[in-house]
Amino acid sequence: MAAPAIAHQPATRVRSVDALRGLVMIIMALDHTREFFHVGAMSFQPEDLTRTTTALFFTRWITHICAPVFMFTAGVGAFLWLRRGRTAGQLAHFLWKRGLWLVVLDLTALRFAMNFSLFNGIVILSILWALGWSMVVLGFLVRMPRTVLAVVSVALIATHNLADSVAASQFGAAAWSWNILHQPGVFRAGVVDVLFAYPLVPWIAVMAAGYCFGPVITMDPSRRRHWMVRIGFGLILAFLVIRGINVYGDPSPWSVQVPGMTALSFLRCNKYPPSLDFLLMTLGPALLLLAWLDRMVLTKTNPLIVFGRVPLFYFLVHLYVLHAIAFPLALVRYGHAAFLLNPAPSMGGPANLYPSDYGYPLWGVYAVWFAVVALLYPICLWYAWLKERRNDWWLSYL
Repeated sequence: MAAPAIAHQPATRVRSVDALRGLVMIIMALDHTREFFHVGAMSFQPEDLTRTTTALFFTRWITHICAPVFMFTAGVGAFLWLRRGRTAGQLAHFLWKRGLWLVVLDLTALRFAMNFSLFNGIVILSILWALGWSMVVLGFLVRMPRTVLAVVSVALIATHNLADSVAASQFGAAAWSWNILHQPGVFRAGVVDVLFAYPLVPWIAVMAAGYCFGPVITMDPSRRRHWMVRIGFGLILAFLVIRGINVYGDPSPWSVQVPGMTALSFLRCNKYPPSLDFLLMTLGPALLLLAWLDRMVLTKTNPLIVFGRVPLFYFLVHLYVLHAIAFPLALVRYGHAAFLLNPAPSMGGPANLYPSDYGYPLWGVYAVWFAVVALLYPICLWYAWLKERRNDWWLSYL
């Protein structure tokens, strides 16, 4: 008797979306492992074509898919949440609360995970900050007609690089406002240096585009896969054409100046803020992956589903685990590890506090990454089951 009563209720979770999110969570951990452990992370960026290797470049490059997927699927999740008999007002209220909570976590739990201190080092406003404020803005935008919002979102993604020539310094004392919106930068807040690492434009538009994409997710499987594949290939083709023309789409044109690195130069697109080329290069393959995962039969205990159902919990815990593992490894190699209580040079910390040879080869990074993901699986499985069994209000915030 109860089954028909709930059969008409729209699902708030789509397994392929959880699987895609879980996949990028696993990939994301590789990049953070590199930042904590790779010897090169202490002195240069993996996109520096004069110093990097192909293996190191692609170790970083493959993780570029993570932030766009986080933003896009957050928008999809907002649409699915709305479909379960809720109003736009209720959705807006939920997005505001959750968004502000993510901002608080960025300034506290995330900062402590990276530094093991709330007071040492530069304050970096990163991915949770951008996710949080994008949710807050989306809370206002969900009252717009979805077609209008889709057009505005796509237009902002396509045209925001027109503002690349505008420098924050042109705004004088209000330079920080442009740092928040479009240009990464450091400003002084009293005695504290604050880095805006994730300007909000066009991340807000990416999340809004995910919200507008929600109706595609709710189509029958064959139709939604059809649209995912068509749109995914369309975005990839657009990337190849726009990047190939090399006039617009990214503030750093590709070049042939570094011998043997032309292909890598072509793929080296700007993430801070994400350029049009960057978003086409990442969201296109993401939609193809989503279509592929949508064909798979995945159980609730599959790692992709487990990690995808508890992404925030996974995100915070994996950073604490990575930082904790660094201590015994440092004790074995250097005989002391107190320097790890300061931010790593790769995260804005002073290099003189770390041993000059700190870091491990790339194969060691992959070994630690594999171990951390394996360790997180039973922890996240337990938490996913907890969220399934209980309806405590706080569970929706972690």
